[in-house]
Amino acid sequence: MRFKTVIFIFLSAFMCNAQDWRTYPHSPSESLISFPVDEGRHVSEPIEWWYVSGHFTGETSGNDYSFMLTYFYYPELGFDGFRILNITDHSDGSFFQDVKPLNYTRLSTTEMDLEADVFLGGTEYWRNLKDGSNNAIPFEYEIYAANAGVTFDAEMATTKRPLILGDDGYLEIGNMNYTYYYSQTENDLTGSFTFNGITENITGTSWIDRQFGDFNPLTGEKYEWFSLKLSNSMDINMWNIFTNDDLIPNTPEYRILSAYVNESTQYTESDFELERLQFFCTPDEVNCYAKQWRLTSTTNNLDLTITALYETSEVQLPFRFFEGAVEISGTVNGAAVTGVGFTELLHNYEDPDLSILSPAGGIYDVSLPLEWQLNNPDDGRPIYYDIEYSTDNQNTFTTLAIGLTQATYLWENPPLNENDEVWFKIIAYSIDGVLNSATISDASSTATLSLSNFKDKTIKVYPNPVEQFLNLDIPYASSMLNYNIMDHSGKVIMRGNEQYLNSVQLNVTSLANGIYFIRLATDKTVDFVKFIKK
Repeated sequence: MRFKTVIFIFLSAFMCNAQDWRTYPHSPSESLISFPVDEGRHVSEPIEWWYVSGHFTGETSGNDYSFMLTYFYYPELGFDGFRILNITDHSDGSFFQDVKPLNYTRLSTTEMDLEADVFLGGTEYWRNLKDGSNNAIPFEYEIYAANAGVTFDAEMATTKRPLILGDDGYLEIGNMNYTYYYSQTENDLTGSFTFNGITENITGTSWIDRQFGDFNPLTGEKYEWFSLKLSNSMDINMWNIFTNDDLIPNTPEYRILSAYVNESTQYTESDFELERLQFFCTPDEVNCYAKQWRLTSTTNNLDLTITALYETSEVQLPFRFFEGAVEISGTVNGAAVTGVGFTELLHNYEDPDLSILSPAGGIYDVSLPLEWQLNNPDDGRPIYYDIEYSTDNQNTFTTLAIGLTQATYLWENPPLNENDEVWFKIIAYSIDGVLNSATISDASSTATLSLSNFKDKTIKVYPNPVEQFLNLDIPYASSMLNYNIMDHSGKVIMRGNEQYLNSVQLNVTSLANGIYFIRLATDKTVDFVKFIKK
């Protein structure tokens, strides 16, 4: 009996410590966030939003649903902001969306107490539950939204310690913006739901996000965002943010992964990779989005595949973006996990746009590489290339190479005769082929089987073969020379630029023995040079 009493006291103390956050006020250690005040409105911040998404099951129908409900404070056109309500019925994939402007009739600055008059709708709210003395119950809420035949009336109770992004709740995000940010990654959800004329009780879980600052998803840089709930109780909040040039810089402002591991461990990092595996386009082909991703990270050895469940969850207003449920599979620290979550996609993708650079000028020197350019590169959309050629005026094309990742290719021993007229087609595509295009050379090129493109030019390359330093004497003086050194497959091995008058010396000591080509570009011309490293 005494042993059992000791165990009971120990477990009680542990549970009390594990739940020490379930009180108001609560200020996480070394954090800028404090509850309940940061659940309320921040009058000094230009934009903020209260977001909840999740999954629930209807007691009567047995149907599974996912949902997203967001209230924005962002004054425009006489309104205080707007509300977005999305519902997806997983039994058939049908998608309901309702976006309405609103005015807040109550918006507390000290606690979670939001009440809104929704345009052409009614009164909606999101607020703390109250005890018998009318005091807010910490981390427990009631939420009500209704419009167009849909009613969502639920209570939520947070069951995990809040995840504080960036460790202190403040993030520099994108090019010049900031956001205060925390997530309540797990909340028990109960209530009632009306959909398609059926009202039923529901049970499920939800994820709450709170952001306030000057980072604006309506006007700022585009992104892909994920909330991931794993079967090992780990939760992940993850962002890839794209520059206006469709790049994802390798800096913490553009790559954000915050993880709740357990009640005593959470972290934020930027050292992870997110690879897109599948894409899809909307029926009107206005937007194309990623559909499947692979997330890898050395921290906790993450290797997760994330897949959007439906392609129908594009929101039309206040602008077009995708918001929908995902499923997850993979491993964490070598152990298999599954999971569910949500993704919000503001970045969309284009078909690749290509230009053929070489051959040009109507001559194809078979000793020189083919070269083309991707005019709209996108860090989220790596491109693969196939090459085809035609010698019968484009009546038929024959495959030359497939699955290339470099925008150059050296065709070794081509089955061509001197003065054959040859056309080239470059086919570009995403990893799954959904995003694709093809371009054909503007005119045919006359094949020449000469070994050097410079037999009639005065460019001197020496010594050739070379061991250490390669000298180039160039007749057209320029202030800057840009060069790419490529191997026999067209892969760029070395690149750089040099200031010169009429000559330049390149250190090629690090190159393996073999045949190489240099692409030389000045403000006057572009040429190729062939050399041998020994």
